[in-house]
Amino acid sequence: MPRYEFRCRACGSTFEVNRPMAEAGAPAQCPAGHDDTVKLLAVGGLGGSASAPAGGGGGGCCGGACGC
Repeated sequence: MPRYEFRCRACGSTFEVNRPMAEAGAPAQCPAGHDDTVKLLAVGGLGGSASAPAGGGGGGCCGGACGC
């Protein structure tokens, strides 16, 4: 079951809720009982560093696909 992260606007706490995708947009109450919450954007997999693929061309005209 997907996990969604929320932040409470009233107290500032961040919390997670497990729920079906069909209920992804439903409001969530914070653990302190506040209803003014917002769902946070999931950014998993965007951190860290990327490395260039091995081999290939110089990438001058087509990103390396032609070997130029």
